[in-house]
Amino acid sequence: MLLSALREEVLQANLELVRRGLVLYTFGNASAVDRKQGLVVIKPSGVDYDVLRAEDMVVTDLEGKIVEGRLKPSSDLDTHTLLYREFTGIGAVVHTHSEYATSFAQAGMSIPALGTTHADYFHGPVPVTLPLSDEAIRGRYVHETGMAIVARFKAQPGEIDPLAVPACLVAGHAPFVWGKDAAEAAHHAVVLEAVARMAYRTLTLKASAEDVSQALLDRHYLRKHGAAATYGQG
Repeated sequence: MLLSALREEVLQANLELVRRGLVLYTFGNASAVDRKQGLVVIKPSGVDYDVLRAEDMVVTDLEGKIVEGRLKPSSDLDTHTLLYREFTGIGAVVHTHSEYATSFAQAGMSIPALGTTHADYFHGPVPVTLPLSDEAIRGRYVHETGMAIVARFKAQPGEIDPLAVPACLVAGHAPFVWGKDAAEAAHHAVVLEAVARMAYRTLTLKASAEDVSQALLDRHYLRKHGAAATYGQG
């Protein structure tokens, strides 16, 4: 069996989404990529998490062609593979319909960086894409979803580093999140939902609440992720 260890990592990332209450029934999916082999491991489509096993994971190439697996891959496969091709520094992708992050996506609103909890993980607002056109929806919809994410990050002025802001909201849809590996991508998805919930409550209390200062944003993000990071024991 190809990539048996990576299959197990992807399984555990998918199960973490369930444990943390980010998915209902068969909603959501996680994948990871082996860059050396150019292969992706992804959750199968519509399989209940209660019976999901590592051997059920589907292996494809970076274009989405199935290499190994007896089940159909996630219906979001083309979004995952496009993100791997375009964001070459990432190692895993997670997609959920978690309640608060999805609420921002449905409102077509980015999640503002209102506090230091947000700043610890996202070096700026979590962006939202432009709505997909009717043509894109009727055509290669899943591929176009990935294209909308990439376009949002590469928009000028203000291009966004996908490693510094490892998430995007797809307008009218839900969040996609990524990380260096499957565990980190799932971790980011959990944190994204937490900061979305806090942002929603903050804006409910005070609609005019402003983003934290750039100095405070930088201080909290860089202490964890900067070249001279001081957080933790490393």
